[in-house]
Amino acid sequence: MSDPLPEPETTRSPPLGIYDKPKREPITAIEVVAIALSGLWLLGALIFFVALPSEAQGGFDGLRFLMTMLAIFMPVAMIWVAATAARASRVMREESQRLQAAIDAIRHAYLAQQQRGAVTSEPSVARKLDEIAAAARKTETALATFSTKRTDGIRAATPAPTPPADPQAEDQGLLELGTQAEELAPPLTTEDFICALNFPESAEDEAGFTALRRALRDRKAAQLIQAAQDVLTLLSQDGIYMDDLRPDMARPEIWRQFANGTRGRAVASLGGVRDRSSLALTAGRMKQDPIFRDAAHHFLRRFDQTFAEFEQIASDAEISALSETRTARAFMLLGRVAGTFD
Repeated sequence: MSDPLPEPETTRSPPLGIYDKPKREPITAIEVVAIALSGLWLLGALIFFVALPSEAQGGFDGLRFLMTMLAIFMPVAMIWVAATAARASRVMREESQRLQAAIDAIRHAYLAQQQRGAVTSEPSVARKLDEIAAAARKTETALATFSTKRTDGIRAATPAPTPPADPQAEDQGLLELGTQAEELAPPLTTEDFICALNFPESAEDEAGFTALRRALRDRKAAQLIQAAQDVLTLLSQDGIYMDDLRPDMARPEIWRQFANGTRGRAVASLGGVRDRSSLALTAGRMKQDPIFRDAAHHFLRRFDQTFAEFEQIASDAEISALSETRTARAFMLLGRVAGTFD
C-alpha cells in the first residue's frame, strides 16, 4: 500500500501591519445615504410628471425633453459627486492616521535604539577611564619607587669625608639630596604632551599610555590631564563624547592670540563646535549642576594657563595637532558655553 500523499501546507497570511492596506467595506454609510437620496428624488420626479396634466403638443419638443432629463438626473449626479468626495475624504483621514501611526512607531524604534546604544557605549567609556586611572596609579607608584631609589643612590654615591673642591659644586651636591622625582625626570616633550591630552585610543594603545605616564610626571601637565579627565567623565554621563564632535578648526595664529590674552570676538573661531544638541545639553548641565560647573571652570583655567606656556615653545604644526585632541575639543565646547569667546 502506497503512503498517502502529504497534505499541502497551508500558508498563513501575515498579520495586518501598519503598512498593509486594510480591506474596505463594499458599501458604507455614505453610499447608503446617496442611494436613499437618489431614490427619493427619482420617486418625487416620477410622481410629479405623472400627476402633471398633459397638454396638447404640436409635436416632439427636444428642448423640453432635454430640460426634463436634466431636471431629473442632474440632482442625482450631484448627490453621487458629493458621496464620492465624502468617501475620498474618509479614505484620506484613514491614510493619515495610519501614516501617523507608522511615524510614531519609527520614532519609538529610533529612540529605543539610541537608548540601547547609549547604554552599550557608556560601559566602554567608563572602562577606558578606569584603565587610564589604573595606569595613573601605577605611574605614581613607579615614581615613588624611582624617587626613593634615586635619592638613596645619590646619598650612597656621595662620599662623606671628601668635600667638593669649589662652592658651586658643593651647592649642587646639597641640592641633589632634596631634589624631587619630577625634577630628576627628563623634560616632557611636546609630542608626548599632545598625545597625552588626546588620551589613549584603547587598552592596546601602548604609545598613548606611555605618553600619558610621561605627562603625569610633569606637575602642570598632570593637573590639566586630571581636570580634562573629570570633565570628559561628566560629559559622557549626558552622552557627549569628543569623538562625535567635528569642530571647525581655527588657525594657529588665533590660538596664539588667545594664549597672549586676547578674548572676545577676535578669538571667536576657537569655539568651532556646532553640534546643537551637545551645546544645549552642556549649557543645561552648567546651569543645573554646580559640581559640573565648578569642574568646567577649573578645567578652563588649567587649559588657559598650560596653553599659554605651551604656545611659547610650540610650532604652528604642534598647535594644530593639539587643537585636534579630545582635551582641546572639550575646551572648545565648554569655552563656547561659558562665553569665553563672546
